[in-house]
Amino acid sequence: MSEERLSASKLMTFAGPAIPIAALGLPLTVFIPQFFAGPMGLGFATVGTIFLIARFWDVITDPIMGAVSDQISSKWGRRRHWIVASVPILIVSVVMIFFPSGQVSAGYLFGWLIVLYVGWTMLTLSHLSWGAELDDDYNQRSRIQGFREGFTILGVPLVMLIPVFIESVSSARDPLPDQVAAMGLFVIILLPIAVGLAVWRVDERAQFKNLHRPVKDEFKDVLERLSFSKIKAALEPLKKNRALQIVVICDFFSGFSGASLGTMFIYEVRYVWEIEAWAGRLLLLYFFAGLAFVPLLLQLSYRIGKHRALIAAAGFSACFVPLILLIPPGEPYIAAGMLIFLGVNVGSVTILYRAIMADVGDLDEVETGKRRTGLFYSLLTFTAKTGAAIAVGTVFWTLDIIGFQSTGDNTPEAVRGLSYLFVGIPVVCNSIVVLMMWKFPLNFEKQQELRRIIDERKVEEWESDQGQIL
Repeated sequence: MSEERLSASKLMTFAGPAIPIAALGLPLTVFIPQFFAGPMGLGFATVGTIFLIARFWDVITDPIMGAVSDQISSKWGRRRHWIVASVPILIVSVVMIFFPSGQVSAGYLFGWLIVLYVGWTMLTLSHLSWGAELDDDYNQRSRIQGFREGFTILGVPLVMLIPVFIESVSSARDPLPDQVAAMGLFVIILLPIAVGLAVWRVDERAQFKNLHRPVKDEFKDVLERLSFSKIKAALEPLKKNRALQIVVICDFFSGFSGASLGTMFIYEVRYVWEIEAWAGRLLLLYFFAGLAFVPLLLQLSYRIGKHRALIAAAGFSACFVPLILLIPPGEPYIAAGMLIFLGVNVGSVTILYRAIMADVGDLDEVETGKRRTGLFYSLLTFTAKTGAAIAVGTVFWTLDIIGFQSTGDNTPEAVRGLSYLFVGIPVVCNSIVVLMMWKFPLNFEKQQELRRIIDERKVEEWESDQGQIL
């Protein structure tokens, strides 16, 4: 008997935490590195290195969190208690990073980034895994992830309204510190509200709520699973899972591309397009365009399949991003039109990666007999975050090498180098995604066959259990 599909209102409530997630993610990429490199005085190379090293902390925390969340359940299910637990960790770390008191050291930034990323991993990984477990249907998974990513994209322009407003009313020479503080306050207020509504209104499916055992037994199993031999055995099937390898590699390059654009955007607007007063409004417009394109991309994925829609989106960016080089200085409306045109790719590939990963999990379940949603999404969140971190480090180091200065006084060669870097990275990254996804092995028909095998196994297990009882 098929399960009732979640209504649009419940899916919106489920997707609600994606708004503060995005509201936190944007400043971490676009504003916080510039804030600590510039007004806080740490410099390009130092901040780039800190972000790179701090993100690699996820090498440890993401797989551990994936294994722990798959294993340790509560009366709520497998995911919601982790989401609730992440809230105080994130609030404290946001206060320390977005509201620093006086001059800070590199160690201060590094330490609080580590704490923030722990809470970030708990929240994002659990939310992604929860979404993957809400339905088994191929297209419904796209619908669920579409709601989540739509709210993620919505969160970006919402938080962007804050620096745009401050930009328009501030008389400060550099409004960046006020913008950072206001965005931090937005996250602190919205996060507990969105999480509270989601865990209250949306239940986990019954099959994930009857797993609760004594905490002592569950922690014992987790410790056993985290032993070297167990980790090696668990990862062995992943070496043979070509679909998984393709998804995580492509997600890395997509994350690298997006974070590179975000890191350089303010500098591109200020020094290449020479329309600094429009920076916030242009970024806002870019993400609104991305939000408008999400339904169109979902319809395309229903018609031609998820991986083909992903190829189309990445190919579009690889072909048309170079048009940015044609934007003349001092022409905000031309820049705005170009960003609307290129907005088709904002968030679209993220939706598809997360929907595809649920199907990859089905393939692994058929091959191993285990449902390892948390582990798989930990790999996905790890590659996305690592791609973003390496992008910040690479971009800041490169800008330092070419002699680019965040405070101005740049040579024409340095400004030209920034422009080429701004365009070149997304072209290369998206071209790699197209090539990698071209022969992706999972489509609608294959996923339906995987679900049939899994469902037949469940029926056989149920009949076997009933026979033992009788």
